[in-house]
Amino acid sequence: MPRFAGCQCNTVTLGHNRAMELTIAAWQTSSIPGDPDANLRRLAETARQASAAGADVLVTPEMFLTGYNIGASAIAELAQRDLTGEVADIARQAEIAIVAGLPVVADGQVYNACVFVAESGEVRAVHHKVHLFGDLDRAVFAAGSVPCTLVEHRGAQLAMMICYDVEFPEYVRSAAVAGAEVLLVPTANMQPFDIVPRTILPARAWENQLAIAYANHVGADGDLLYTGLSGIFGPDGEALMMAGRSESLLIATVDTAQVQADRKANPYLEDRRPDVYR
Repeated sequence: MPRFAGCQCNTVTLGHNRAMELTIAAWQTSSIPGDPDANLRRLAETARQASAAGADVLVTPEMFLTGYNIGASAIAELAQRDLTGEVADIARQAEIAIVAGLPVVADGQVYNACVFVAESGEVRAVHHKVHLFGDLDRAVFAAGSVPCTLVEHRGAQLAMMICYDVEFPEYVRSAAVAGAEVLLVPTANMQPFDIVPRTILPARAWENQLAIAYANHVGADGDLLYTGLSGIFGPDGEALMMAGRSESLLIATVDTAQVQADRKANPYLEDRRPDVYR
């Protein structure tokens, strides 16, 4: 089975309660623009590798299955294909849940989306990117409008967001208030925004006492140059695993019992005063 340059497949554990552990794989990789068949083959290989390493969930970058910067007409055409069904087949065969970035059509509009597919192949949740970034997003996609997208998996409360979504503190806070313990974020963060993985993500994890898995592209895509720096962060804001600028598969284990313990020790959620903020 092919290995990754700079592969980081060792497991880091936060906490010790085995009953509440969730092992997450965040895949930092490049997408082959406009070639979902090639990307699906690579996803199948990586899903098998992550499953063999003990991961419960694999998270891909934003718009991984089609490529991100390929133009509105190409994305609209590829969005007609049942990419979600093909991800479901891969999840079932590899016996691992997958959060995949892809375009979807709903209500006659194209959305920048990610899907949560359980290892059984069941589609458990779909998130439409709420905060569109720049002309590239706005020229291609409609904006999502769901306050937060939650899914329960193996006893853990998970939320999904896409890239720019996680940069809005009130949006991440809304997921934490709704009960999310782990935030899964497919992303396509490009230069010069290293501040997002280096500063914003640790802050989001700390201020909400939740774990974050952030899976970014690497390399170039047209005129975009991606930052890499994917990471898995604990609820204390510390990076359990963090990639550099090359292809990587990060695997870390989060204990959601520790998330709850941290929320009791640092009670931001209990002590907030939304009546004053309004």
